[in-house]
Amino acid sequence: MKRIWSNLFAIGIIVIGLVLILSNIGAIDWNYSQSWHYLYPVFILLLGLKILIDFLRGEGGFWFGIFCILFGGLLILDRFEVLAFEFKDVFKLWPLLIIYFGFSLLRFGKKGKKRKSSVNIEWEAGSKKKKDKKKYKKNHNYAIGEHRFESEGWIVEPTQVKNAVGEYYIDFTKALIPNDEIPFHIKGWAGEVRIILPDNVEFRLEALVKAGEINVFGELSEGINRSTYYETPDYADATRKLDIYVNYKAGRIRVDRI
Repeated sequence: MKRIWSNLFAIGIIVIGLVLILSNIGAIDWNYSQSWHYLYPVFILLLGLKILIDFLRGEGGFWFGIFCILFGGLLILDRFEVLAFEFKDVFKLWPLLIIYFGFSLLRFGKKGKKRKSSVNIEWEAGSKKKKDKKKYKKNHNYAIGEHRFESEGWIVEPTQVKNAVGEYYIDFTKALIPNDEIPFHIKGWAGEVRIILPDNVEFRLEALVKAGEINVFGELSEGINRSTYYETPDYADATRKLDIYVNYKAGRIRVDRI
């Protein structure tokens, strides 16, 4: 962990130096309001390069490094008006999955590792940590697609959904929520998640994204390794409540309450 933080700090210093150089030569107009607009794409690109270097040394992940380099590079080209590519256009990179699948077929004679159907989720509130191991009535795996939970009266059950690339729209205001503690977990590679919660149901929410943005009740956090934790005041004593966990490599997560 210490090595990871030192690497991130080093990359951050490099990014700041590069931006200052671009400012000095007049390539960009440096000011506080615009700084992050240029900083985080360069940070994503350098993070990808670092991951690839680690891969060549026998560590790290090749494909996530390629994704970060491509994604960060396209965002940088957009900043300099070479082409138009916004953060939400991350879905346009889905053909990388086809390339990944093609290369995976070249791995002859290798057996894949079995994955457990349940996951350990670590919730953090203040200094207390609790690990919950849940069993899910609904456990879905998708490659690419759009999924909407918005029909009137849909029943909320313990659910875990995994997706490579896709969009989710989940409207709990139209759902029938049982008098129980219901986990609802979403994990993916790249995508967008929109969640609408009713104001009469207690919940706790943990949202994580490696590269992207999280917007919870209007509070926006964007960049690298973003995370947000929120728990309603009466959550601990409530009998009807939701445990919501969203984890994406790259994407946008938005949560509203009405």
